[in-house]
Order: sequence, then C-alpha cells, then structure tokens
Amino acid sequence: MSKRDLLERRALQIIMSKGDDGILQSDLWKELEASSRVGSRISLNLGKKNLITRQRELSDGRWTYRVFVNIRSLDIDSFSDIPCVSCDEILKCEKGGEFSPNTCKIMTKWLHTFTHSELDEETISEISKNDDS
Repeated sequence: MSKRDLLERRALQIIMSKGDDGILQSDLWKELEASSRVGSRISLNLGKKNLITRQRELSDGRWTYRVFVNIRSLDIDSFSDIPCVSCDEILKCEKGGEFSPNTCKIMTKWLHTFTHSELDEETISEISKNDDS
C-alpha cells in the first residue's frame, strides 16, 4: 500500500472517530502530522471518492473546511433487517445468476440506508417497481 493510501486510510479513521461533529481540516493535518498541502490533497481525494463531505467554515479568522464522514460504522444490529433473510429466492441467489445480490433492487435500497447519500426519484421509482415483482 502506498504512503498516500495509508495516510488516506488513517485520515478516514480519524474523521470517523470524530462522529457527527466532524473535524476541522487544519486539525486533521495536525493529527496526521502532515503539511497543509498534503492534508488538502488527502481531503480532496477522499471527497472525490465520496467518503467525506467538506463544509467551508470560518475558524480563528481563517477559512478552512470541516470534514464529515459519509459512511457509518456497522454493527451486528445493522444486519437484523437484511432483506435476504426473508427473501423467497435466497436459495437461487448467486452472483451472475437469475437472482443476484449484484442486481437486487431490494438489496440496493437496503444498502442505501447505510449511507448519507440520497436516492434520486428515478432510482426510488425503479426500486419500487421491482419490489412488486
């Protein structure tokens, strides 16, 4: 793993540990012991991967960004309502098969509950149509 990948992973862990409050980008650099240039690149890369959100904020008279994680940690309770458990097609479900987790609209809808992203109306409509089949 490259040094940049390791720094990105460490940055994401730090941001996740800050919870809903997020962390100022400048404080993140300090925790990473990185320069502002390296820290900015890490934040931009994580943002491009949609792993974090950056919100502009005035702190101590200077503009910076507060960064928030776009993913949540999962625990065993997160899986208590997984749709596969009650699916009639579970025994036929396999990658590349007629029924597949890769193409299952019900699974896709359920997985979106673990992100902060919103489903657009077209996707919701498509998922709902396939829920009835």
